[in-house]
Amino acid sequence: MTERAAAIPNQDTLPPELEAEALPPGGVTQDPAGAPAPQAGAGAAQPTADAAAGTAPPEAAGDAAAAQPEILVPEGISGGMMERLWIVLVDLFGPAGPFYAVAAIGLLLALVAIPLALRKNKDPLDRFSFRDDRLDDELVRLRTDKDDGQLASLSNYLEPEDQEEYSEVRTTLRAAGYRGASAVRVFYFTRAALGLGLLAVGLILMVLIPDDPDMVVAAGFSLAFGLAGYFAPVYWVQRQIAVRKEEIRNAFPDAMDMMLVCIEGGQSLDQAMARVGKEMESASGPLAEELQVVTSEFRAGKERVAVLRDFAERCAVNDISSFVTVMIQATAFGTSISQALRVYAAEMRDKRLMRAEEKANILPTKLTLGTMFFTVPPLVLILIGPSVIQIIRALTGLSSQ
Repeated sequence: MTERAAAIPNQDTLPPELEAEALPPGGVTQDPAGAPAPQAGAGAAQPTADAAAGTAPPEAAGDAAAAQPEILVPEGISGGMMERLWIVLVDLFGPAGPFYAVAAIGLLLALVAIPLALRKNKDPLDRFSFRDDRLDDELVRLRTDKDDGQLASLSNYLEPEDQEEYSEVRTTLRAAGYRGASAVRVFYFTRAALGLGLLAVGLILMVLIPDDPDMVVAAGFSLAFGLAGYFAPVYWVQRQIAVRKEEIRNAFPDAMDMMLVCIEGGQSLDQAMARVGKEMESASGPLAEELQVVTSEFRAGKERVAVLRDFAERCAVNDISSFVTVMIQATAFGTSISQALRVYAAEMRDKRLMRAEEKANILPTKLTLGTMFFTVPPLVLILIGPSVIQIIRALTGLSSQ
């Protein structure tokens, strides 16, 4: 029995060639418990393939996410735009970025507040003071035509050689409020610069923008641009003169009333004009400036008649010319200046009321024109439009038949 058992080979062990044939294709054997077990070679090669494919196990991904620092946002600003702004500041400047931003805003507010805090407000009671040093500090300088040296090297090319033309241009600029001696040079330089500059701009635009530029059209547009730039300063000066005249004309009756009060209070004409010039600064800057120039010329010792005539010439307003005529006649004939001012101030008030009534009477006419152009055509279109459409459809139907 023992020899027979030794002669029978072991059923559990197979020859190597038979064992290789018995393995499944995946190279997985089954252990006695029934669970599949990978072969040694396949198990060793599996991690290498995973690493080559670039996939990481979940544990590695969790470690990488934990390595990134988390931005802490205060609870009060969580959510919305403030939280995004907080995160951006932390990303740009680090954890202290929001504090840097608050410090920068505080510094900016301090720079704005310091000049306002150091500015000294004017005492309202100073207006009742008649000290000469206050007048010396706040009145205009005696030499309003002092040359500031602007474009002095180009004076031979910019200033007209004809003295009559130069005087006319200077008078025009003074009427517009430009009193400096260099105003004529700046005026002509501005005309030349704008003319050449807009000429070049027009030429560049008409040559570069179109695909196939027409040189004739480009030259025409460039010339139009240049002419517009050359005459723009002239239009600006004329516009400033008109605005300045209108402002002086509207404020002059109030100035006459205040001047009458000052003269009846015992002041001379010179002191009354100085006082009114000071009081009119907030109401009418151009008139206050002209009155201050008159006061400065009085204090410089210039003849009163010449000062008043220069005042009328600078302002170029009919009301002021009439006032100067009244003052010269009152001085020449020895009549009461207060009585003349009372009559003239009443006349100025009546003229201002008449101008207001004239504008009020013109307003209905302007409204009528606007109503005709912007209300009647839409109304006619609404009323007649449907009938016109039906007529067109009926005629179209007849023609088709």
